[in-house]
Amino acid sequence: MWIEQLDASHALDYRALMLEAYDLHPQAFTSSVRERAKMPLSWWEARLTSQLDVVLGAFEDGRLAGIVGLAFEPREKARHKCTLFGMYVSAQVRQRGVGFELVQVALSRAHKQPGLRLIQLTVTAGNAAAFKLYQRCGFVQFGLEPMAVRVGEDYFDKIHMWREITP
Repeated sequence: MWIEQLDASHALDYRALMLEAYDLHPQAFTSSVRERAKMPLSWWEARLTSQLDVVLGAFEDGRLAGIVGLAFEPREKARHKCTLFGMYVSAQVRQRGVGFELVQVALSRAHKQPGLRLIQLTVTAGNAAAFKLYQRCGFVQFGLEPMAVRVGEDYFDKIHMWREITP
């Protein structure tokens, strides 16, 4: 397995893996498979080439198997923060440390960002595996957003977590 930053050449694989994530775990993501499936390939390419986002991919046997992103703040007063987003590891490689490695590489990237002081994220309440992963990586809970995501008639809360980046 190896991890690298994704670029426009990975757009089709990135799209396929994210659509799988939205479909299999709709409560974990704010976007829906229906709305993201409509997006043209150029939208996915733009996500991978944005100056404000870094998307990392874990590859197993040459196939994209896991992803995580960092979204950096463009606004002057918020540039000290970034958001970890879009974390997903395909079922075929779960329980092998891929998620942990993705977060570690994301943290390493964050440490290189001038002026960055913290990373924040949300995780669906009840997703114990993801919550424990983020805790192992140094994130702590600072809040709970009730009814953050609606899937059909069901509502899911989101736990807000953060981690300081020391200069």
